[in-house]
Amino acid sequence: MITGPQMRAARALLGIDQKTLAARAGLSLPTIQRMEASPGTVRGVIDSLTKVVEALEAGGVELIGEGAESRASGRGVRLRGPAA
Repeated sequence: MITGPQMRAARALLGIDQKTLAARAGLSLPTIQRMEASPGTVRGVIDSLTKVVEALEAGGVELIGEGAESRASGRGVRLRGPAA
């Protein structure tokens, strides 16, 4: 669904720290820290993962999954306008 490096990159694009992401997602700071420490796909409660993805997307980040259409292969993030 999302990797730790994707989360860090998405936060960087938004210019927010872990504490801000935690607040936007309605999660604890240690939960965000654990998620971002994952070297690969973040494992955790689906509800928590969904909240993080929704918070990042609301900020304008588009998460790109493996094999998804993009100019390059692999995973990444793309900044788009915030959701209306």
